[in-house]
Amino acid sequence: MSKVYPTAAAALDGLLKDGQMIMSGGFGLSGIPGELITAVRDFGVKDLITVSNNAAIDGVGLSILLESRQIKKMIISYVGESNVCADQYMKGEIEIDFTPQGTLAERIRAGGAGIPAFFTKTGVGTLVAEGKEERVFNDETYLMEAGLVADISLVHAWKGDTEGNLVFRKSARNFNPVMATAAKITIAQVEHLVQPGDIDPDHIHTPGIYVPDHVKLIEKRTTRPRLVN
Repeated sequence: MSKVYPTAAAALDGLLKDGQMIMSGGFGLSGIPGELITAVRDFGVKDLITVSNNAAIDGVGLSILLESRQIKKMIISYVGESNVCADQYMKGEIEIDFTPQGTLAERIRAGGAGIPAFFTKTGVGTLVAEGKEERVFNDETYLMEAGLVADISLVHAWKGDTEGNLVFRKSARNFNPVMATAAKITIAQVEHLVQPGDIDPDHIHTPGIYVPDHVKLIEKRTTRPRLVN
């Protein structure tokens, strides 16, 4: 089956549900999967939990999902330049889990590596530590942070081939690669689509195994005769 879809809507069709956790790659405005986010908005799913570095700016990126009231909670390192995000947070209309940027990246990486939790010194003695387990190692206090695994990751690659191998460019490489490994299914928005073999294997940041075709295949179908009264 082909991993290539003609539109963002076609790639997302049948995958979205209310209440899902969705990771959205990028760093500021660099490498955000804008077309995929727009498609999420158009499907109308709600009560979403989103994971991203920030909320971009008004009218761009995840801010459009805030404007349409489809996000319930955000896990981000800072608000960014999104006035709608700041406004909804201050009014108590959305929940925000503010996570230090390095810790956020590691929570995502850990989730993709199958690591349920890890310990870090970042945030000890601050509001970040509230409600989290603390443990002492070598006379130093550390916080336990949980790994993150999303239902869907949306990423933006500079180049990709039809097998799903991806290359990210410059600052867009900050969160996109780790998010591509940390979800049940990853969908990539690609600027330059090429054929298998056109990307030097040493230049691939995300192997195609993380970007599967989402059609579920049945290896062996077993049936039994229908009982008739």
